[in-house]
Amino acid sequence: MAALPIKRVEAELRRFALSYPEAYEDRPWGERVAKVRKKIFVFLGVPGKALHLTVKLPDSGALALSLPFVSPTGYGLGKSGWVTATFGPRQAPPVGVLKQWIDESYRAVAPRKLVAALASARAGPAGAVAAPRRGPARAATRSRGTRSRTSG
Repeated sequence: MAALPIKRVEAELRRFALSYPEAYEDRPWGERVAKVRKKIFVFLGVPGKALHLTVKLPDSGALALSLPFVSPTGYGLGKSGWVTATFGPRQAPPVGVLKQWIDESYRAVAPRKLVAALASARAGPAGAVAAPRRGPARAATRSRGTRSRTSG
């Protein structure tokens, strides 16, 4: 299976990011970004022949950093949970994972009211995944799924 051209992947990720409520594109510092209420939630770029995606991952950042194509974002942003994924022209970016990261970044940056609107719809924009549950609700969901249905 041939890898999708980097510019095509970037266009798909851009469309996905801009499908979120009140998301819009801007170009500060000459870079393409997606913002919500004047706050950046994703940097997208194809300088030369490489794809760069930068997102804020407060929940999955440590796991993301274990991947070979991910590094902490420069300018001190890495300390705040921002990571950058870089892919060369012959690499096949994991588009599904990158969309999950865009979703997490949007939810981390967007105002609570907009995030609540996503949650009430039970899913984000087309193709988005639901936000991960936090704390005890996550454990309760797991334990409910492991109970035996037989009476003893």
